[in-house]
Amino acid sequence: MVFPESKMPGVCWVFLLLLLFAHICDGFYLPGSYMHTYSTKDTIFAKVNSLTSIETELPFSYYSLPYCKPLGGVKKSAENLGELLMGDQIDNSPYRFRMNVNESLYLCTTSPLNEHEVKLLKQRTRDLYQVNMILDNLPVMRIAKQNGVNIQWTGFPVGYSPPNSNDDYIINHLKFKVLVHEYEGSGVEIIGTGEDGMVVFPKADKKKASGFEIVGFEVVPCSIKYDPEAMTKLHMYDKVSSVNCPLGLDKSQIIRERERISFTYEVEFVKSDIRWPSRWDAYLKMEGARVHWFSILNSLMVITFLAGIVFVIFLRTVRRDLTRYEELDKEAQAQMNEELSGWKLVVGDVFREPDCPKLLCVMIGDGVQIMGMAAVTIVFAAFGFMSPASRGMLLTGMIILYLFLGIVAGYVAVRLWRTLKGTSEGWRSVSWSVACFFPGIVFVILTVLNFILWGSKSTGAIPISLYFVLLSLWFCISVPLTLIGGFIGTRAEAIQYPVRTNQIPREIPARKYPSWLLVLGAGTLPFGTLFIELFFILSSIWLGRFYYVFGFLLIVLLLLIIVCAEVSVVLTYMHLCVEDWRWWWKAFFASGSVSLYVFLYSINYLVFDLQSLSGPVSAILYLGYSMIMAIAIMLSTGTIGFITSFYFVHYLFSSIKID
Repeated sequence: MVFPESKMPGVCWVFLLLLLFAHICDGFYLPGSYMHTYSTKDTIFAKVNSLTSIETELPFSYYSLPYCKPLGGVKKSAENLGELLMGDQIDNSPYRFRMNVNESLYLCTTSPLNEHEVKLLKQRTRDLYQVNMILDNLPVMRIAKQNGVNIQWTGFPVGYSPPNSNDDYIINHLKFKVLVHEYEGSGVEIIGTGEDGMVVFPKADKKKASGFEIVGFEVVPCSIKYDPEAMTKLHMYDKVSSVNCPLGLDKSQIIRERERISFTYEVEFVKSDIRWPSRWDAYLKMEGARVHWFSILNSLMVITFLAGIVFVIFLRTVRRDLTRYEELDKEAQAQMNEELSGWKLVVGDVFREPDCPKLLCVMIGDGVQIMGMAAVTIVFAAFGFMSPASRGMLLTGMIILYLFLGIVAGYVAVRLWRTLKGTSEGWRSVSWSVACFFPGIVFVILTVLNFILWGSKSTGAIPISLYFVLLSLWFCISVPLTLIGGFIGTRAEAIQYPVRTNQIPREIPARKYPSWLLVLGAGTLPFGTLFIELFFILSSIWLGRFYYVFGFLLIVLLLLIIVCAEVSVVLTYMHLCVEDWRWWWKAFFASGSVSLYVFLYSINYLVFDLQSLSGPVSAILYLGYSMIMAIAIMLSTGTIGFITSFYFVHYLFSSIKID
């Protein structure tokens, strides 16, 4: 390979800069929150997140229950956009840890429980609510044994209800185990994007960075009945004797009126060989890798099958017909046209304007915007830039990408509008519709769900202030960029049709079966590509599991794009062959109909996998969020199918000689 001489100096300079950067920086950790190192006896306070349950999916504030409060009062941690939308409410807590100091401490004793507090505690206990605690940005982990197998859970229960009993018992003693790794500094630059922002430890700060790093946070929850008279004489952080978790219910703290509950905890620090970059591995253990590979293999088989059909269409059918057609002289072509049947007969109608052209342009524009957002987010996540340590980062990144991709959506929608209409007139209306269509649907659904959450007094409800923030971001960023994109679309050259459209529409022959059946059936193939990965994503959202196999998700996304394109091309060709020139919407819904199966699968998941979900409120929330997901999938996959079919039809008819 030979480089042009004018470009050689630029290439050399880039190469030298890369070498210089590599020399200066020995290495770096990316991503995650930056590494905190602590000296012995340094004080660390745990934080608490919202109480969550897989039974109700309604998060509540930790301090909605009668728990001990910090001496300085409750203070909320700074929350990003994603955390607020997910219902996270992170507060400080009274749980104090001193590095490498094993101790057992007293927190507080509540005043006698009243009827409301007892009712609330019993309800949260029976709804299986979990307390989510965070230390040095690590969620607390509970390890339980079931059938001899260790099962990991994040958080610990509010309480427990023994079988065949109407009594409930509260968890009031926590046995923490903090895993620490001694770090001596290695000249490694540490760079991160955690909740505390970005920071770099350069080589010169080796000594400053030395100390102990927290690499694990585990808990064993217990219920212990204390003598309230003796415990009230103690002050917060007074030492108490270490206790073993009692097995008998007579020694556990029951939840009932007039009971005074004492809270205690003990801490044990354990040296560990786990290094700081690997501390999230315990949370992100990938289970069922074979299932992911099976899903990918299944998708590859579908793609190969469809690719074979497309290959036959292009090389055997289309090429053969075109070759025969072009070899004939004009008189023979005219005679042949009288005898022809199939796609060549709709040459004068194939580019006739579709029904509801403005709606089609708007949906294609929004589909490009959603697909671009999803693709960029998954690529960044697959390369490790969306760390689970940065709570809400994934959702925040998706929203920001969606806002800025408005310029692409406006451009695509207006250029398609110009192609269909032959003029730019009305482009402002199209751009405004693109900016309002999908966000408007989401806004309406979220508002309805939000009223339900407000009625339940859940922390999952979006605050009014956040509504104004989201509306401001949309109006100040997305709308102007969409209008700018639309304006650029008016200046771009319109796509020229290869054939002229007749003034009188050609009659479409009667069909034995409605064409929409074929369109709906086509969605099963793209659904077969993603349904296994969809199960893991739904489990992550609704069962509180970590989803971090974005590498598999990226592969599935690429396979889904290929399958959607192939399905739409095959179906479009089949419609043209039966002289049905109304292919525009059918090309869109051929691949977009996968969203119907996604929504039906979501209902199936609700019925069979979320059997513990209780109450109509939880079901309405689930179906509302599933509806948003299905609409987004319809717009994005439909756009892939439409754009592929459009260029297929354009290529097909540009090969015909027309006088």
